[in-house]
Amino acid sequence: MARIAVLTGGSTPERIVALAGARQVTAALRGQGHRVTVFDTAEAAPLDQEAEGRLLGQAVGVRPPSLTDLRALEAREDLPALVGCGGLAGHDAVFLVLHGRQGEGGEVQELLESAGLAFTGSDAAASSRAMDKTASKGLFRGVGVPVPEGTVWPATRAGLEALGLPLVVKPSRVGSTVGLTLVRDLSEIDAAVGRALQFDDEVLLERFLPGREYTVGVLDGQALGVGEIVPPGEIFDYHAKYTPGLTREVFPAPLDDEFAQRLCAFALAAHRALGLRDFSRVDFRLDDAGEPVCLEVNTLPGMTKTSLLPQSAAVVGISFEQLCDRMVRLALSRR
Repeated sequence: MARIAVLTGGSTPERIVALAGARQVTAALRGQGHRVTVFDTAEAAPLDQEAEGRLLGQAVGVRPPSLTDLRALEAREDLPALVGCGGLAGHDAVFLVLHGRQGEGGEVQELLESAGLAFTGSDAAASSRAMDKTASKGLFRGVGVPVPEGTVWPATRAGLEALGLPLVVKPSRVGSTVGLTLVRDLSEIDAAVGRALQFDDEVLLERFLPGREYTVGVLDGQALGVGEIVPPGEIFDYHAKYTPGLTREVFPAPLDDEFAQRLCAFALAAHRALGLRDFSRVDFRLDDAGEPVCLEVNTLPGMTKTSLLPQSAAVVGISFEQLCDRMVRLALSRR
């Protein structure tokens, strides 16, 4: 069996979500016989057993970590040193359980590529494309995948009025709907943009899509099961995502075969348009005519047993343990 480094943590608002995933990924890989060492991006050395248990045992909670805490963690991070001489080089592959711009945007991937290390998920260039939602939308349009109408801040009042209300205002390169606001009146725009700018220097404003929300996993060039996300309100926000029992996630989604196949075809087209490899999760919402629109593609989606990608895999008979093992084997094939 292989020597696997699980790299997790990060200093983005999704840090605790990543740690929760790392706990379950680590257990799954060890159950498959792999030798696993856990690394936190904020530490210069691998975690010992006590530190691993303490760090990975944290509950996600219903709010992300404070910006003050995240900036303190960021000040401690030295990713080039961690990759170069912090112990990662002694492993057969690195399993990335990171989220947000830092983990999914290509920075870590570029360092691992430079060090000649195999890792799970897409390469640096494709990760960077996927994290840039504005660039992604252009690529999706080019292959016929519908995307929300929107613009990048700053925007004129006339432009916003042309988009119509309500509007979704969100940071371009942050996940888990952190910093997202549903705006119903243009007087709320400045406050919503200010909130989003706390997390990223690029802010998107998109027409709100009122219909149902769906997600499709992709693994090794194949679409997995379609799931429906049923939040308690209009938006599948951080609170709805991570409060147990608040949101229903239905796998497989109750759809006719033709519509489900359309979603799968769009998911694969979006995945390929970005040049992704190994796996991803593609999210959709229906417009007011009931037509699917692609919201985004997640290159390192959540990895607990109840996260959306593992549930999508379960629909086609792939267990969580098998999913983790296949991700590792895809990475090992590039050694």
